Amino acid sequence: MCNDEPRKRRTALAVLGFMVLLFALLSVFSFTGSREQALPQQVSFDGHSAVDGRRVFQAYNCMGCHTIVGNGAYFGPDLTDLYRRTGPAWLAAFLPSANAWPTAAAIRLQLRNPAVAEAAGTDDFDAYLERYPAAHERIERRGGKSTHMPTLPFTRDEIGQLVAFLRYTSELHTEGWPPVPMPGVREAAAAARDAGAGAGVGTTAIAHGASASGSTAAAVATAPSAATADLAAQGGQLASELGCLACHSKGTERVVGPGWAGLYGSQRALADGSSVSADDAYLVDSIVHPDAHVARDYPPGVMPSYEAITTAEQRDAIVAYIRSLGSSK
Repeated sequence: MCNDEPRKRRTALAVLGFMVLLFALLSVFSFTGSREQALPQQVSFDGHSAVDGRRVFQAYNCMGCHTIVGNGAYFGPDLTDLYRRTGPAWLAAFLPSANAWPTAAAIRLQLRNPAVAEAAGTDDFDAYLERYPAAHERIERRGGKSTHMPTLPFTRDEIGQLVAFLRYTSELHTEGWPPVPMPGVREAAAAARDAGAGAGVGTTAIAHGASASGSTAAAVATAPSAATADLAAQGGQLASELGCLACHSKGTERVVGPGWAGLYGSQRALADGSSVSADDAYLVDSIVHPDAHVARDYPPGVMPSYEAITTAEQRDAIVAYIRSLGSSK
């Protein structure tokens, strides 16, 4: 019995030595290369690093509502592979004005940015939707509608950094996370939401048609004012379709940009210390060249130019709509 003690001791020491050696080898291996895993310092978007994007993500406490790579909260959707599913154009349109879902016009506008088109692999809208079907689904079902997420004061650089970070997380090998919902569950929930929303839209459309058919004589009698009202109505529809109301409220409160109520005719203090009257020319120029007259306390470079996707008549209609919301004159 006593003769077995030395052998047992040697066996125990040999096992311990093997475990120490294995631990040392695994420790060394963990520091050698990425093992084909994406690294944040190697992923970028429009010159912005995913490393900086991670800092922005943490600074705004995004994980307080969202899950990413298995960590975080479940109030908002999981963001791990959002870039892969929706693409850079959708993200670049959503992040500046997160209180509303991006419209088709907003995506078209982002695709005119060479950096976005390069990252997306196309500058064609239809090809983009085919490549990123989740963006297509979101535009069709929720484009222009409000969200539960507040608009955060992201700068233009922070938006690019966040897109870079989400691009990085989409390239990670996550071993199947996040899990795919059971077939039919997502579609059933979407159909239920759309059925509720569609009822209201249909009723409004019918009422609008009845009103239009019943007021022909009055419209003829008051042609000038009716034409003005019609132009403003067209402008309101355009503002909704183009995603303008995601950044500008119809009231006086600030969202991303200033509210439109009472804006027309007001004196706008500019960042360079001068001031300008918000007349037709100023508002049209702000749509075409948004950084030509940057308002005081508003950062430049946030609003893109709508010159390429609007006509002069459409811009006049939007200005008419802004005028209809009230004037300071």
